[in-house]
Amino acid sequence: MESSDKPGIVIIGSGFAGIGMAIKLKEAGYHDFVILEKAEDLGGTWRDNTYPGCACDIPSHMYSYSFELNPGWSRMFSPQEEIWEYMRACGWKYGIDPHVRYGKHVVSLEYLGREWEITTADGEVMRANAVISAIGALHIPKFPEIAGRFAGPSFHSAEWDHSVDLKNKRVAVIGTGASTVQFVPRIAPEAARLTLFQRTPPWIHPKPDFAVSPAMRQALRLPGAARALRNGIYWALETRALGFAVDPRLMKMHERLALRHLERQVPDRELRRKLTPDYTIGCKRILISSDFYPALSRENVTLVTEGITELRDHAVVDATGGEHPADVVIYGTGFRVTDALQEQRIVGREGLKIQDAWQDGIEAYYGITTAGFPNLFFLLGPNTGLGHNSVVFMIESQVRYVMDCLRLLSKTGARAIDVRPERQRAFNERLQERLNRLVWTEGGCRSWYLDEHGVNRTTWPGFTFEYWARTRKMKPDAYELIY
Repeated sequence: MESSDKPGIVIIGSGFAGIGMAIKLKEAGYHDFVILEKAEDLGGTWRDNTYPGCACDIPSHMYSYSFELNPGWSRMFSPQEEIWEYMRACGWKYGIDPHVRYGKHVVSLEYLGREWEITTADGEVMRANAVISAIGALHIPKFPEIAGRFAGPSFHSAEWDHSVDLKNKRVAVIGTGASTVQFVPRIAPEAARLTLFQRTPPWIHPKPDFAVSPAMRQALRLPGAARALRNGIYWALETRALGFAVDPRLMKMHERLALRHLERQVPDRELRRKLTPDYTIGCKRILISSDFYPALSRENVTLVTEGITELRDHAVVDATGGEHPADVVIYGTGFRVTDALQEQRIVGREGLKIQDAWQDGIEAYYGITTAGFPNLFFLLGPNTGLGHNSVVFMIESQVRYVMDCLRLLSKTGARAIDVRPERQRAFNERLQERLNRLVWTEGGCRSWYLDEHGVNRTTWPGFTFEYWARTRKMKPDAYELIY
């Protein structure tokens, strides 16, 4: 069906980025906007990921909006259900729900010279002055290419099939990413046999998690207490960026902590050898867990480090020809990140396709705007991900920047704003020059942060306060105003 509906602004996605953007639009007096959400409820990543043990790996008091502190978190690292409930509560409190249109999967964006045409999978077409992509980076599950076919149940951790009973089953887990270190300790005790296929061992730090006592929660309700705790956590996390932002040699202390953690928790020397990474710590995201290593030491758990060559009806075959019987296969293989937008139809000025604009690699000006695509803004766009602190902090910086752009349009009466190609190019040249001096160019670094050319298109190379400072005020001279 077609619709003549024409909101002023369309936000795509209702995760932390989409909700935060909507709240700030309303706060600034912009009420003519809609949020298009492909699912039937808001929440993004924290709605979709329901695997056993799913929790945040950033302390909860930091992994929340700065303007909506929650003194009632039950743990320092809250579980998925609690984070999702927090997001829904924010949507209700700030009146976001009436703006959300559920079941609306955006399949096409096209700039028509004066406005954007947005098409959804059900055939609805609407037009808007501006589009804000708040889909995030971690939402398209990635599956490895393996020959053969498995006959039993198989699923990705991001699409957990709760109808499959794992009790007394032979479970094959492929991949050792952030979700794997959370769900393996939960399912290993009930499985008859768990075989974990590891391509690259992650660096793991102990997880300083604990239940927040009722007395502490009450104390955090005192004026300024929750803010003070949040500030303390923020600066503690920022120190972890020294090795990213200053010198890779400063990562040595993080490496020592990880190696001590491994030695304490894995007494078996051969298993410890298999779990010891051979790349510079920080190349991939440093994971946190205090129960993953003990789970791998269980008698019913086997770690396989040979590559997988084939899937058979009821087994996984490794590179040595070894056949590992399985009743269920679970993929903990992460998400498509650097190529997440390559299959989307996004057409900008004069028919410019996003694939052509990014033919040499995805890039944007501060991760927010891309030349040739006026009034299209990305939240958590290229090179704004983090390996040390809360992405919610980055989202809030980007939301503030987008609001500056929208205010400039209102002030000048311009129809659209488009970043100048030379400014985008200069920014990204400086960015990559800095990234090339850091851990991602160290030998042996294979990471989802890198694209097919080995270029880091995912993470911010410095401190988050630096990004905050640089995006605090948008520079009008970096943009062309279109009247």
